Order: sequence, then C-alpha cells, then structure tokens
Amino acid sequence: MAVHIRLARAGAKKRPFYRLVVTDHRSPRGGRFLENIGTYDPSKGDSLLHVDQERLTFWRGRGAQPSETVTRLLKRLQKAAAATEAK
Repeated sequence: MAVHIRLARAGAKKRPFYRLVVTDHRSPRGGRFLENIGTYDPSKGDSLLHVDQERLTFWRGRGAQPSETVTRLLKRLQKAAAATEAK
C-alpha cells in the first residue's frame, strides 16, 4: 500500500480549510484517511500551518511520501522556524 501525506479540503464554499492527512494514495482528496497530523488555513497566511512533528517523522520513516504542495508548505514552515531562531 502506497501511503501519501497530502491536504484534505474542509471548510465552507469560498473559505477553504485543509487538514494534513496521511492516506492511501487511491483515496479521494476529501475521503478516507489513516491519520490527521495537522491543519492549514490559507486565508490566515503561512503562519497558520500546524503540524504534529512527531507523527510527521513517524510516517515519513514508514515511507509516506508528501505531495508537492505539502513539501512546499513544510519548507516554508522550516524557513519560518529558522528565521524565528535566528532572532
């Protein structure tokens, strides 16, 4: 079973809100998932990405592949954390 880490859309019309989920690659975008490991609210900006780092490393260690969008968001989160530490 190929496992992916991707965004699942939630929220109202014109007001997206996403859950960061671990899912089988065959499941639909808003469908069944194995675990919810975070949230992302694009209307609030980049700072509103919350990820359970422990569960993220667990699933990546098990071979879960993040989608392109999730990879991009995680890189932004790392840059923001590095900038915060540098201050």
